[in-house]
Formats: sequence, C-alpha cells, structure tokens
Amino acid sequence: MLGSQNETDVSLKLEPLKFMEAVIIFVFAIGYLAITLEHSLKIDKLVPALVMMALSWALISFGIDDFTSWFDSGKHALLSNFEAFGHTEKMHILEETLLHHLGKTAEILIFLIGAMTIVEIIAYFNGFSTIKNFIKTKKKTKLLWIFAVLAFILSAIIDNLTATIVLISLLQKIIHDRKMRLWFAGLVVIAANAGGAFSPIGDVTTTMLWIANKVTTVHLFVYLLVPSIVCMIVPIFIASKLPVFKGSLELETSDSEPTGRYSGTMLYLGLAAIVFVPVFKMATHLPPYVGMMLSLAVVAIFAEIYSSSKFSLSGLDKENSEGSAHVSPVHQSLTKIELPSILFFLGILMAVAALESLGVLFGFADWLKESTPALGTEIDAAGISDLVVLLLGVGSAVIDNVPLVAASLGMFSEPQDHQLWHFIAYSAGTGGSMLIIGSAAGVVAMGMEKINFFWYLKKISWLALLGFLAGALTFFFTRTFF
Repeated sequence: MLGSQNETDVSLKLEPLKFMEAVIIFVFAIGYLAITLEHSLKIDKLVPALVMMALSWALISFGIDDFTSWFDSGKHALLSNFEAFGHTEKMHILEETLLHHLGKTAEILIFLIGAMTIVEIIAYFNGFSTIKNFIKTKKKTKLLWIFAVLAFILSAIIDNLTATIVLISLLQKIIHDRKMRLWFAGLVVIAANAGGAFSPIGDVTTTMLWIANKVTTVHLFVYLLVPSIVCMIVPIFIASKLPVFKGSLELETSDSEPTGRYSGTMLYLGLAAIVFVPVFKMATHLPPYVGMMLSLAVVAIFAEIYSSSKFSLSGLDKENSEGSAHVSPVHQSLTKIELPSILFFLGILMAVAALESLGVLFGFADWLKESTPALGTEIDAAGISDLVVLLLGVGSAVIDNVPLVAASLGMFSEPQDHQLWHFIAYSAGTGGSMLIIGSAAGVVAMGMEKINFFWYLKKISWLALLGFLAGALTFFFTRTFF
C-alpha cells in the first residue's frame, strides 16, 4: 500500500524528463491550446479537455515502468525509489491514484450539478423576474450602480456565470439601446467576477480551492471581501463619470412575461438553500456536495408541491386539457443544466491530475521559486512572490482559469488558509475580467449580446485592469492586519 512506502518532501529535485513524460506534457499543451482557441477552431472546449485527459492517463499506463517518480496524493508527498517497484505494484498505485483524483473531481462536479439544478428550478418558477421590482430609476449612473451591486451580491450566492445570465436577461428587457446595453453588460461582468472571488460558492475556481480544503469560508470572507469590493467599485465609479453614462434612459416598463404565484418564494428559498451550504460544512465538517444535495432536496420538495398546485409558466400546463401529464420541475431543470461545462471540468481536472501524479507540477513550482524575483513582496518562506500570482491573474484573462487553479493546487503545498491560496482565489477570479474571453461570465455575455472582442478590449479592459490592480493593492494592505 502507499502508506508503507518511503516518502520524500515535495521539494525533492526531479530528474530530467523522460520521453513519455515529455509526450504527456506535449499532449497537455496541445489540448490547452485547443481550449484557448475554442472560438477560432469552433470546437467546444470539452472535446480537447476529454481527449487530453484520456490520452494522458493512457500514456501513463503505457509508460508506467519508465517513470522515476510518483506523487502520493493521499499523503501529498513524492514516493522515493518508484522505479524500483514492480509492474503489478505500479499499476495498483496507478489505479488507486486515478480513483483518488476521480473522487476529488466528482466532489466538485456533484456540487456544481446541485447548484445548477437549484438555479434552474428558480428559473422554472420565473423567480428571477422578482429582481426587476428593485429597478425604479431611469438615471444611467444609478442604474449602473444598481446592476453592479446586484451582480456583486448575486454572484456570491448563485455564482458569477448565472448572475451574469440573469442580469443581462433583465437588461435586454428594460434597455432598448444595444450600444448602451453593451456598456452595462461589460461592467456587469467585472462586478460579477469580483463578487464571485470572495465567496466559496461564487466562482468555480474559488469552489475548487474550498473543496480542496485550501481555504475556509470565514477566512475567505475576511481576506477577500474588501479587495473584491474595491475591485468592483473602482471601475464602476470611473465608468459612472464617463460621458456615456450621463443622462437618463427610456426604460421598458411593460411586463410581458408573467410572474408566477410562487416566483418570489422560490427565489428566496433557492438563494437561502445555496447560502446554507457553507454553514452546513462548517457545522458538520462534511464535504460541501453533501450540503448542496440536502439544499437541492429541500428546494425540490417545495418545487414539486408548488408545481402540483397548478402553477403555470409559459404554457407548460394546459389548463384546458384534462388529464395532462404533470411536468416535474426537478426533471425539467435537470435537462437544462450545463452538462458541457461539467464534462469540461471533468476533463481538465483529471488531465491536470495526471501531471500532478508524475510530479511534473512540482518541478515547475521549483522552477518558479528559483527564477522569479521576490521583489521584496514574498508571501511565503519558499520565495513565491506576489508577482507570480499576479501573473496567474493576467494569465486567466488569456487562458481558462480553471486549469490554472487546478495546476496551482498541485504545485504548491502551503497549509490551509495560507495567504497564497487567498491571493490565488482573488487573482484567478477577477483577472479574467480583463478580456471578454477570460471568464465564463465574459464568454456568456459575449454570446448573449454579441460583444465584439476588440470593443471590449478598448472600452472595458482598462477599467477591469484598474479594478484588478486596486483590489490586489488592497489585499496587500489588509493581509498585514490578519
């Protein structure tokens, strides 16, 4: 068994890469490139993610006898003398490692499926239309602040992607001028990403760090709430002073979409159920997906009860057709969750796990420690500088932040609630706002409003950059007090 073998610290010097290791890294690099060029290749990013996952583990299986190092994920340490193990023993270790990573990945996926289903149940009851009642002003600046605050708060509860979808849908109903709506949509992306950074359920990358026990809910709030607020306020304040936000708008006030009898109830119940998950984890110390499944079950109970009370939305129930089949809101919501995103996360997380198992990520971490100057702003004794994490934030604007954070989980071995993990959560969560393709919220806004990449780069990116840097400087300042 793994526990009976001699182990070494993760800082062990790795030998030069062997042929099969180089091939696996090449497969990962090509897959990563295909993910970043998703829109150019017109191939959904889940395809290269799944291919690189399957090929990486297949190549590991074929070359298992040639590898000189192996990472014991259970004990977070490199095994020594791995090359001396027999083929059967190595294959047994491979199977145990694969099962370990699949279990950890499944925790994230089941959590996301639960959260997505609750959000879809709220949408089934037209619950998000309740938010429209908060919008009473026609002044552009006030409207901007209302949507920014809503994006910030909602993204911390239902995640930044869903918050962006909800708010842009509202914008499309109340603002007819598309050019004006693009400005609102771009700034909603910034606010939503900022709001998701300080919440364990607000962004996929933060959720990954939380489920991996790198950060806790309380410390995440303490360290990142103020930087996230600054990251949102700075660009919104500057934008509110621009000429484009002067004056008032002609808003569409007619409500052509019916508001269901239980819309408000299901909205507040669903949001409360999601917020309950971190509380459940702190109280029971069980993995977050357990609390999410409990929350989903509670929401589903009320959804079924209300649905059987002849709730009607968009003609789902035909009042004049007797004996019509009852449409289960839970079943219908499950058909609408983002399954492609779930499969993408499966592929990318398991592909990164393959590199971690070979010890490649630790070699890269050692290289960073030796080659990156600390610039007097070290955040850990090993010499990892703030510059490294800032670059990760910039990198998340160019390439997907999920694999970047997944890689950082395998690269660094700092303890729970170390400042490094909180800064990674901030940088990866908010850095993607600098490009329209840099975050899931930005990509969905791009699709819903057909936002041009270069328009966003010219009009919004500089605001996002200022917010990102202002929030980072705030983090540097506030962490000295905790």
